[in-house]
Amino acid sequence: MSAPTARERAYAELKRRILQNEAPPGSQYLESALAESLGVSRTPVREAAIRLAKEGLVEIRPRHGIFVLPLSARDMAEIYELLTELESLAARRVAALKPGPRELAELEQATEEMARALKDDDLEGWAAADARFHDGLVALCGNRRLQEAYATYRDQAQRARMLTLRLRPKPVQSMKDHAALLKALKRGDAEAAASCHRQHRERAGKLLTDLLRSLGMD
Repeated sequence: MSAPTARERAYAELKRRILQNEAPPGSQYLESALAESLGVSRTPVREAAIRLAKEGLVEIRPRHGIFVLPLSARDMAEIYELLTELESLAARRVAALKPGPRELAELEQATEEMARALKDDDLEGWAAADARFHDGLVALCGNRRLQEAYATYRDQAQRARMLTLRLRPKPVQSMKDHAALLKALKRGDAEAAASCHRQHRERAGKLLTDLLRSLGMD
């Protein structure tokens, strides 16, 4: 495997900073400053910024640099509406494929990791395992365009999820939802899988948007 290019490194690191809120919503950076912090020239930074702008994470402002787009409850409501539809369809498709233990191993492992993290009050660990569960579900559905659309909206929602991680109730209900979905997938019950996951995502979306409103991000 070849080493990542300067453009790929700049993109990956800038995206990481944005999704982890190290580059918080509303912040602005000059290309030259970012290039220096990343140890690359300005061209890879500019190319990375163009890609991030297409993903809805930044805005490029001529002569003013790169602006990290703000978060709002309205934006998250729209994003979660789309995530709900995409993931419910993915759940339906996966169940219809009647997956076996081998196909569901990644989801089972993620569920176990979530349970351990929750027991240890490790919310960051729980969030990482939760993300792997959702990514794994969509990866199994077999629809490449659905996967690409999901990835875009997932990344846009990630900043809000991490910002509110310690403001939410302990995610006990989320654990129950994942367990119920796994049972439906094992039965090959497409309708139950889609319905279960739709309710899960709708609850998550409402919780997140309510928290953003409580923070004045409306």
